[in-house]
Amino acid sequence: MSAVPAPDTAPVRAAGCVLWRPAQGADAETGLGIEICVVHRPKYDDWSHPKGKLKRGEEPLAAALREVEEETGFQCLPGGRLPTVRYLALGRPKEVSYWTAEATTGRFEPSHEVDRIRWLPPDEARAALTRLHDRTLVDALLEHLDPPV
Repeated sequence: MSAVPAPDTAPVRAAGCVLWRPAQGADAETGLGIEICVVHRPKYDDWSHPKGKLKRGEEPLAAALREVEEETGFQCLPGGRLPTVRYLALGRPKEVSYWTAEATTGRFEPSHEVDRIRWLPPDEARAALTRLHDRTLVDALLEHLDPPV
């Protein structure tokens, strides 16, 4: 018989995407490749990738795509799987599954959950992200894109 973790020690499951698009404006003219979307969450006053908790019975990729659209207003095409990030959140283990995702259509509308987004070149996105584990996902995205941009 396998042991089931106690409810208070089971990891909180979440999913998200490192959302990107081909460079716009001056970056497109200089051939700098892509821009990455970072979101500002006023509740935590941080910059992160769009992500959120899974709903009961929801598959991680479906949750990631839902969260991207809820937080950024953009629909996207999912790509490759990125590393799963594990950390403690309010004393509980949290596990966030990530994918690459190319933005397709949509428009951002501020909400209580995300009040701003920024589309930044990879180096600027890395610098803007609050947490180290979010910064490493930028590198993972760049390694995943094929052909590299």
